[in-house]
Amino acid sequence: MATLNHVPIAKAEMLIRKPVKEVFEAFIDPAITSRFWFTKSSGRLEAGKRVQWEWEMYGASADVDVKEIEENRRILIEFGTTVEWIFTSRTENETFVTITNTGFEGDGDHIVKQAIDSTEGFTIVLCGLKALLEHGIILNLVSDKAPYAHVKR
Repeated sequence: MATLNHVPIAKAEMLIRKPVKEVFEAFIDPAITSRFWFTKSSGRLEAGKRVQWEWEMYGASADVDVKEIEENRRILIEFGTTVEWIFTSRTENETFVTITNTGFEGDGDHIVKQAIDSTEGFTIVLCGLKALLEHGIILNLVSDKAPYAHVKR
């Protein structure tokens, strides 16, 4: 049986060919974020504020505590786990986004599953963001990931 020597973290990264201000704003402003991730939010992300995100297609919601905001550089939130976005401007029109999710709890198997699921989820979010900002396309990746999750069988 395998043992964990280090608690896994989830990490997803993507180059978005848009200015850092535009990429950062896509995560702060729910009018943009709801086009590639959640469907509804109670407000913009602001340090010290609590917002609620909803995924209406799944009947799911999450309370999000915004811990820190560094404009065009970093977002730190907690919603069961800790999620950090780092925005690195590479050129005037290129931003490298790194999302790290930590703080998974439970037994080893459950922690590993959470880290894998989170890595997959945030990769999908970044792909949706890239399609939206670079090409103006809404891919519906989050809703199409588990289209029958809300159907009782």
